[in-house]
Amino acid sequence: MTIGVPREVKDHETRVGLVPSGAAALVEAGHRVLVKTAAGEGSSLTDDEFAAAGATIVPTADEVWAAELIVKVKEPQPSEYRHFRPGLILFTYLHLAPLPELTAELLKSGVAGIAYETIVERDGSLPLLTPMSEVAGRMAVQVGAQYLERPSGGRGILLGGIPGVAPANVVILGGGVVGTNAARIAAGMGAHVTIIDRNLQRLRELDDIFNGMVVTLASNAYTIAESLLLADLVIGGVLIPGASAPRLVRRDMIAKMKRGSVVVDVAIDQGGCFETSHATTHTDPVYIVDGVLHYCVSNMPAAVPHTSTFGLTNATFPYLLELANKGLNRACTEHPAICSGVNTYSGNITHHSVAESQNRPWKELAKCL
Repeated sequence: MTIGVPREVKDHETRVGLVPSGAAALVEAGHRVLVKTAAGEGSSLTDDEFAAAGATIVPTADEVWAAELIVKVKEPQPSEYRHFRPGLILFTYLHLAPLPELTAELLKSGVAGIAYETIVERDGSLPLLTPMSEVAGRMAVQVGAQYLERPSGGRGILLGGIPGVAPANVVILGGGVVGTNAARIAAGMGAHVTIIDRNLQRLRELDDIFNGMVVTLASNAYTIAESLLLADLVIGGVLIPGASAPRLVRRDMIAKMKRGSVVVDVAIDQGGCFETSHATTHTDPVYIVDGVLHYCVSNMPAAVPHTSTFGLTNATFPYLLELANKGLNRACTEHPAICSGVNTYSGNITHHSVAESQNRPWKELAKCL
């Protein structure tokens, strides 16, 4: 099979979908790897490294996208839609729920779109979402701390405080991978941390993990509203795989927060969990609503691309190799997790949460193959 690795075109997206060691393994398995010139440059990976691994460096996007299987990082941008065609296998983050235009293009062209974020293993884990959620959770605290500084527009608060001066109050919505990693960094920096989640068993686990060093609260609208009144930094890290994120924070809650406080919506890829959220970019990352700074960059891990690329490809490569070796149909038949990742196939939406979010019909993949 021929595998194509494009250069990402989303704003400040500097990750890449494959590293040289992965290219070498694919070539050794008998496949051909096409890498767009400078595709790995943003992640400090050179064309020479890819070429030494056996990949073919090609100068144009057209040549890369002519491959049978495309592996990338972020959802295709409008400038890339022209490459869509029947039979193309696209393996990437798609986050289709809030992107009806992209969904329509995938359906119209018949692309088989496999989304990293909806691959679910038998134990319920999301192995391809986890590494970037780890990065984003940790980054959310760094970013929040920066924007709490007065020169960045914030209240002028040091996250960990000092002796005699209270630390910042950090509220984290969601106790999953994002929330746990955010709590670890925030607590490590000395902040007062509260995690809110609806799963009581998960709250018990978090209480054990942090040995009582963070406050855990059961989620409901009243608790969230009360917590936001005292918050300096709020991090949104809730997830429903494939579906739009629930809007847990209403506009009226934001309006009652302290002026100069900060919200970081890590759930923005799936539409965001604040009513006031809309996607931003690394070029223009923040905006203000009712005096509250909003950071809603939809590809946060791209700010640390070397770490993020290796973390991501460590997780994605085994699935990529299986797709290359077996083809999509056989891989789906033999590996249910890959089957769960297929969001579009031959003009059909094949993931029920995506279809439900866009009020479109869906068809079970097994009936399409």
